[in-house]
Amino acid sequence: MKDVRVIAGRVLGPGRSVAIVAARFNEFVVDALVNGAVEQLLRHGVSQEHITIVRVPGAFELPPVVRRIAASGNYHGVIALGAVIRGATPHFDYVAGTCANGIARIATEVDVPVIFGVLTTETIEQAVERAGTKAGNKGADAALAVLEMIDLNAQLSGG
Repeated sequence: MKDVRVIAGRVLGPGRSVAIVAARFNEFVVDALVNGAVEQLLRHGVSQEHITIVRVPGAFELPPVVRRIAASGNYHGVIALGAVIRGATPHFDYVAGTCANGIARIATEVDVPVIFGVLTTETIEQAVERAGTKAGNKGADAALAVLEMIDLNAQLSGG
């Protein structure tokens, strides 16, 4: 691979603006994801005034708001954060599937990176583990991903 050109995004925050769209439902978990994301963005040089947090009622409401923000031209990237925890009814399947499909569709339709940071877990314990305990913080992971994708998009656009 000596002569092969490799293009890879770098985790760079200075000069970047990021919107975090976060669900209020399961707020005790989602707040930890938001805190992890903001912490990573700040740690990597995104200035506090370039981070916007938008709250929506639940994961089902994430896609339309993410689309609007991503299409606004005001942000270099968008992170969707939420937590859908399986219960005793099929509600989980509808909400988790609709949210995931909606965010995936938006990510292919807009020119800014859209990162899916919505937990879809079987139990509250699994959600808590992914929001900052045993399994790390998936909000922080989403922040790293958005910064990497912002840089990759800039390279691919020649900027």
